[in-house]
Amino acid sequence: MEISSIGGEFGLIKRLTKKPISSDIIKGIGDDAAVIKVESKYLLFTTDTLVEGDHFSLVYFTPEKIGKKAVEINVSDIGAMGGVPRFFLVSLVLPRDIQVELVDGIYHGMWEASKKYGIEIIGGNITHGPTLVIDICMIGEAKEEDLKFRSNAKVGDYILVSGPLGSSTAGLKLFLNHIDGYDEVKRKHIEPEAKFYKVRPFLKHINAMIDVSDGLASEVTRICEESKTGAIIFCDSIPMDSLAVEAAKALGDDALDYALYGGEDFELVFTVSEKNLAKVKGYVVGKITTDQGIRLLKEGKEEVLTKTGYDHFLTGI
Repeated sequence: MEISSIGGEFGLIKRLTKKPISSDIIKGIGDDAAVIKVESKYLLFTTDTLVEGDHFSLVYFTPEKIGKKAVEINVSDIGAMGGVPRFFLVSLVLPRDIQVELVDGIYHGMWEASKKYGIEIIGGNITHGPTLVIDICMIGEAKEEDLKFRSNAKVGDYILVSGPLGSSTAGLKLFLNHIDGYDEVKRKHIEPEAKFYKVRPFLKHINAMIDVSDGLASEVTRICEESKTGAIIFCDSIPMDSLAVEAAKALGDDALDYALYGGEDFELVFTVSEKNLAKVKGYVVGKITTDQGIRLLKEGKEEVLTKTGYDHFLTGI
C-alpha cells in the first residue's frame, strides 16, 4: 500500500497519531509545534527537514542560504504558535564525498540566522548517506495567553493572511525553467523569512493560526480540520506581488494557483472575530463557516476545493 493511497503526507500523519497520555502535553501532533508545560513554563518543540533535490538545490542555493532557510522555517513554526525561538539542535546526513567548505557554509548561514533571533545551536548529530539532509529540532517558549492553535477557529471568524502569497513558488518555477531575470521573485524562494513579527503586536486578538508552508488552500484546510469547521476563501482578495503575477504569466501559469497550492511563503494565516477585525493588520482572504469543506469564491462564483496544496506524497503545484 502506497502512502498516496491513504491521503498522502497528512493521511499518514493521522494514521500514526495517538492521543497524548501525559497531562503535561498541552498540544501534541497536529499543529505547527508541540506544546509541553514544565512547571509554570510552556515550551514549544518543532522539527523540519530539508532534503537536497526537494527543498533546495545547490545549483541556485548557496550553502549559506541553505543554512538560513533551515533556521527560518523552524522559527516560523514556533512563531505560528505564538512563541519565541530559544535553542535548536541540528542533525546532518552527509554524502561521504561532500566538501568541508560546503558544510562550513551551511553552518555559517545557520549562525547568521541565529544571531538575528538571539538563539543558539546546542547539539545535534552527524551521519552519512547518499543525499544531503539537514534536520533541525527547535525549542521555543510562549506565555500561556499567547499560545495559538489551529483548533481554535470560530464560526464567523474572518481568515486573514499577513502578506503576499505565491512568490516563493514563482521563484522556484523560474529556476526550474531556467528563465532569466525576476531576481526579486527568485530571492523570495532562496531567502525565505519567518513573518511572526507581523502578528505579535496583536496576538491577543487572534483565535487560530498557522504558517504558510504548503499553500493557502492547505493551511485553511488544516485549520478547519482541527477546528471542526468549514471555510470559504475569497480568491479575488488574496494578496500577490505584481512581479510574481508577471512571472507566473511568463511561465504560462496562473499566480492564484501558486498562492493556493504552492507554499514556502511563511506568511501567517490567522482567524479573527468580526468584533476584533479592526484591531489587527492583514489581508482578509476568507471566512470560517458552519458547513464542512472548503469553498472557493472566484469572480462571484463558488466552487468546492478539490485540489491539495503541496504534499510530499501527492502531486502538488
